Amino acid sequence: MSGHFRLSSGLHSPQYLQCALVLAHPQHAERMGRALAEALAVRPDVVVSPAMGGLIIGHEVARALGLRHIFTERDADRKMVFRRGFGVEAGQTAVVIEDVITTGGSSMEVIELLRSAGVEVLAAGSIIDRSGGKADLGVRRVALATLEVEAYDPAACPLCGKGIPVVKPGSRPG
Repeated sequence: MSGHFRLSSGLHSPQYLQCALVLAHPQHAERMGRALAEALAVRPDVVVSPAMGGLIIGHEVARALGLRHIFTERDADRKMVFRRGFGVEAGQTAVVIEDVITTGGSSMEVIELLRSAGVEVLAAGSIIDRSGGKADLGVRRVALATLEVEAYDPAACPLCGKGIPVVKPGSRPG
């Protein structure tokens, strides 16, 4: 989509990639999950995704690998946590799956949560990498497509300078 968007990372961009539109079609979600599972080329114990964007694609990667899929959510303090009875055990291995990464912030929070629980994170994957391959999560990372999409610090955003209203289309508030 084109316009003026505030991304989950807090950055502003003239383009927004709404993966939910393609993931609304189960046959496409399944195909992308299989492709991402193949690209990861690892066999973890569990697939973990940050809610909201990673839910469907994480589930499909887990299905392709024949594994359990769990997800993290933000608590009242906006900290990434396990809820709903989900959890991991020390000594397990995991992959972290998201729909789109720009800075990799949400994936990194999940990776840190897993490591603090004694889980080894083998790799991370996403449908789209908006960073042009620059996001560093401290683990091997794969994406089905890597794009170089403009993103601006809000204080230096030329779209804000033109007075174009900003829209927040993603799942994370604010």
